[in-house]
Amino acid sequence: MPFKGFALHTWTLDTTPLPDVLRVARRAGWDAVELRRIDFARAAERGQSAEAVLDLVRNSGLAVACVGVEMGWMFAEGAERQRLLAAFAESCRWAAALGCRTVMSPVDRGRGEDRRAIASIREVGDLAAMAGVRLALEFNSQAEQFNSLERGREVLARAGHPHCGLLMDSYHLQRSGGTPELINGLALAEIAYVQISDVPRTGLEPGKAVDRLPPGAGAVPFRDFFRVLESKGYDGFVSYEAPNPAAWARDPETVAREALEATRALQPGA
Repeated sequence: MPFKGFALHTWTLDTTPLPDVLRVARRAGWDAVELRRIDFARAAERGQSAEAVLDLVRNSGLAVACVGVEMGWMFAEGAERQRLLAAFAESCRWAAALGCRTVMSPVDRGRGEDRRAIASIREVGDLAAMAGVRLALEFNSQAEQFNSLERGREVLARAGHPHCGLLMDSYHLQRSGGTPELINGLALAEIAYVQISDVPRTGLEPGKAVDRLPPGAGAVPFRDFFRVLESKGYDGFVSYEAPNPAAWARDPETVAREALEATRALQPGA
């Protein structure tokens, strides 16, 4: 396998409690998990501290591929901006405490001035650097402004922060009209992290993104996608992020096993 390992994103099993997700991921054979900020928030609602969540994850025996931050920091102002920056720094500290070197954030879904987004990327890049982690910024095919690989790459290049890079998501690449060959134009250093899921061939709805499928079940040319990543020399984690109510209604271990088998089957040389 050319990559560091395959991670199960907790959103994929959103209706399953985190302790069960960790057990399922381990039994199904995943190498790592990707955590969301909401995983910590839900634990807090049950009276658990962040440190208790960190201990739970450490004791699972799984690596942590990435920790999500709260979105909305690109264009936020005033007190809300300060709250989001504090939350960003906290997620970075959680990642570092778990031996994870990557945090991720989607771009803001709305619109704002490019110069504001660039300044914000530099600011959160400094926060990431302080914790010894790197931000993987995800362009979102359903966002109004930063909705393609080209737009995500452009704003990151203009920000020019070494602790910020692209999150390459197969779902958003496909839905934005991109192809795996676009990755060929990137320098390896631009790719901070990779997430995967497949796009339905029919029935897509504007703004809806919880219709994701296992690799090979939809329209993404995954053999080409993985081939290009391998040729670029990407050797980080690949995270399976596939929120879908149909999957949430099924047995979580079956969902996890099937997804890992589908991912492995499409690897170069499989």
